Amino acid sequence: MKKLTALSLAAAMMLSLTACGNSGSGNAGTTDANTSNADTSAATNTDAAADTTAAPADTSADTEGKVYVIATDTTFAPFEFENENGEMVGIDLDLLAAIAEDQGFEYELQVVGFSAAVTAMETGEADGVIAGMSITEAREELYDFSEPYYDSGVGMAVAADSDIASYEDLAGLQVAAKIGTEGCTFAESIADEYGFTITQFEDSATMYQDVLSGTSAACFDDYPVLGYEISRGTALALPLDMERGSSYGFATLKGENPELVEMFNAGLANLKASGKYDEILNTYIATE
Repeated sequence: MKKLTALSLAAAMMLSLTACGNSGSGNAGTTDANTSNADTSAATNTDAAADTTAAPADTSADTEGKVYVIATDTTFAPFEFENENGEMVGIDLDLLAAIAEDQGFEYELQVVGFSAAVTAMETGEADGVIAGMSITEAREELYDFSEPYYDSGVGMAVAADSDIASYEDLAGLQVAAKIGTEGCTFAESIADEYGFTITQFEDSATMYQDVLSGTSAACFDDYPVLGYEISRGTALALPLDMERGSSYGFATLKGENPELVEMFNAGLANLKASGKYDEILNTYIATE
């Protein structure tokens, strides 16, 4: 299998014509299954998990010595993003590291961009994608998804000083959306009804800047992603409640690497039972 490298980040930003996906690679070469982010390395509650922990999937014949290539997005905070130290971190990456440790498999993380990650999976250059990828019926025809690991929805963000307070206020204006995302799909579904046009972007940072500069009147993205961006000081606001619930899943190409999906599901169940899952989420999303 041809392996993408983190250094090919810019070159790998290609369009995907099928569905959204993300790919990421904070570490060059093989990521050891015992590696995880320091901020989420607290010990698990082994007493609570003792009766509910699932044994690693019996896939030794298929996985022995194998290093899976997992693609992710470049910027989809709080699920994957680069921190102030230049390290790729986030909910998706912490979950993947913890699940790999729990199930005993190794992987190489590749950061190539949202649409490029899906393309890499479809062409066999990546074994799977974890990038806040929404599970939809259309995508389930192309990909095998894990059990949902996060429930989300779509939000509309505007500049903090904007007067826009409803979809009706977007009439005759331009909005921004990220290519292949649930936010883009939702914006397209209401564009004719409310009379706005859509400009699509490859990455979230450029999309947000388009709104902050006043070129686009609003942007549509996953609600927790927008909320995280606002919490870190970006001058955006969420004038409306979250729209339409969706769930994120880990994806592989249909019929390929079923053992990887099986291990992801078993590891996810163990993380939830031990409390590690909540620990990871609480690191990036504030709870009351």
